Amino acid sequence: MNLRNKLFTAFVILIIVPLCILGVVTFIVSSHSIEEKYSRQTEYSLKSISYSIGTVLGQMDNVTDNGIATSVFHMALSAKDPTKQDLNEEQLSLNNSQRNFRSLLYNHPAISYAFLYNLNGAVVSVFTKENFTTMPFEDFKKQPLYQEVVDLNGVPKWIAPHEYPELTGTEPVFTQIRLIKELSYFKNIGILVVQIKNWDIESIFRNLSPTQSMQSTDFFLVNDDGLIVYDPNHDLEGKQISSVMKKTVNFGSGYQSFKTDFNDEKSIVSIYHMKDYSWNLVAVTSWASLSKETLVFAQWFIGITLLCLVAAITFNMVFMRRITGSIGLIVRFMRKVEGGDFNVRVDDRGKDELHILAKGFNELVDQINSLFKQIKTEQKQKTQAELRVLQAQIKPHFLFNTLESINVLAIQNEGEKVSEMVHRLGNILRISIQDKEEIPLDQEIEHLQSYLEIQKFRFDDLFDYELDIPPELRRRSVLKLTLQPLVENCIQHGFEGIHYKGHIHVSCWTDRGRFILQVQDNGIGMSPDQLLKFEYMKIDKEEESDHELPGLHVNEERRGLGLRSVADRIRIHYGEYYGLYICSSQLTGTIIQCVIPDAEWRERDDS
Repeated sequence: MNLRNKLFTAFVILIIVPLCILGVVTFIVSSHSIEEKYSRQTEYSLKSISYSIGTVLGQMDNVTDNGIATSVFHMALSAKDPTKQDLNEEQLSLNNSQRNFRSLLYNHPAISYAFLYNLNGAVVSVFTKENFTTMPFEDFKKQPLYQEVVDLNGVPKWIAPHEYPELTGTEPVFTQIRLIKELSYFKNIGILVVQIKNWDIESIFRNLSPTQSMQSTDFFLVNDDGLIVYDPNHDLEGKQISSVMKKTVNFGSGYQSFKTDFNDEKSIVSIYHMKDYSWNLVAVTSWASLSKETLVFAQWFIGITLLCLVAAITFNMVFMRRITGSIGLIVRFMRKVEGGDFNVRVDDRGKDELHILAKGFNELVDQINSLFKQIKTEQKQKTQAELRVLQAQIKPHFLFNTLESINVLAIQNEGEKVSEMVHRLGNILRISIQDKEEIPLDQEIEHLQSYLEIQKFRFDDLFDYELDIPPELRRRSVLKLTLQPLVENCIQHGFEGIHYKGHIHVSCWTDRGRFILQVQDNGIGMSPDQLLKFEYMKIDKEEESDHELPGLHVNEERRGLGLRSVADRIRIHYGEYYGLYICSSQLTGTIIQCVIPDAEWRERDDS
């Protein structure tokens, strides 16, 4: 990731992300606070509505209590022919208490309809009602409601609209059902059914709405079975609340409030169970109406965040682009310098810190280039000096021994052999004194062969040799005097004290961009301890040769007298990943590999 992206990412992570987290947390806390505040307000409102409904129903309880106390229902039920008793008839002889009660019923505007069940099965009407047929008493006795009324023993039982339409009809009225007793003996004599209109109930829901911020609240009266028995808007009356609300609720358990979908809209639903009644007041408020302020805050927050992002992007493009672009350019040039290109320069226009940085980079590259050229010159001089030292090491003893051998041949009148020895010695001297550092492999092989022929004359029957050099590789360039020191090491050390004929095998091949020269002998070899006496060179393990002999002990670079010079010259000339590699084992022999780069392979790869 480049510097520009890092700075932009840091801005997003350290500023934008915490800002978003803060906004989300604030939104959640605000939403939770609004929900709790609404829940408390709604609980107070539902309790107030419950109290008001209870007051309305309690007033009707007092009216029917007065009727029972004045025995008006008792006298109507105890007539000889109750079916002919009609409290609406002007001809009915009523005592003063009965007339007062009749007047009270008529003067109560909420009463819609009233009648009495005689326990003998007769129905006594207090008021008549059009298009309504009273359920026969025998059918009523079969209803679970009958036993519930009897078990209440005179306590009023209130029925909401749509709970028992077969008994109360389909009009949205509340019905009181209670057992009538004879006051002298407390004997059950009948059942009173009184229906009241919902005017007062509607007035309660209309006048006791919650605060103005909750004007979108809808109220319902739901029984414990989940039936919506009263809806001020008359939209959902008679329906199960589970058909419009996703969450399943257990009614009849005090107050509860939660968030759920109601009529496919996210809403806050609050439920309060009415004391002494099997009904529940339900308040439903749209969450959108409650969270208007929170949504406004969220919109402002999103707008501010987007503005910050736009500012960050603008800053990144306008200001950071120049800074990071200049730094990135310097980094690219540094990589070119790492690759060996010391001619790169950065444009150092300007007067700020970037100008100072670019100028410093250019000066540093100039210094590195100057030092590199100086080191390269010194290394070249060192290599040439070591080559001259190596040549000086070879000439004295080798020339002396060779001339001594030629003298012996001359004494023995071996003219042809003298001529051949002189010819071989001339080849060696001609190649050794050349000023060229690299020569074709063909000339290096000619030099080696002349050296081997001279040594074979000196050490007759000590060894033989084989040169396995492919013709197509003879034009490869190698450092001169590379193979001769390796072969000399085999003769002087590998064949020392052997009782069999030695053999030297010289070969070469190419492998993955490397040119490998190998000298192998069947001499006495070296022990692991002898190998450990030599120093090692760091190499890439992937560059190890695939031609090592199994079971041999490996010393990756042996630095002897001649070998050290050859290894150092190869490393200085070609790089640290090239040099000499030795495999050796006692009584098995030694393999010396000279690894240098394959120039032709590199040319093919570059093309």
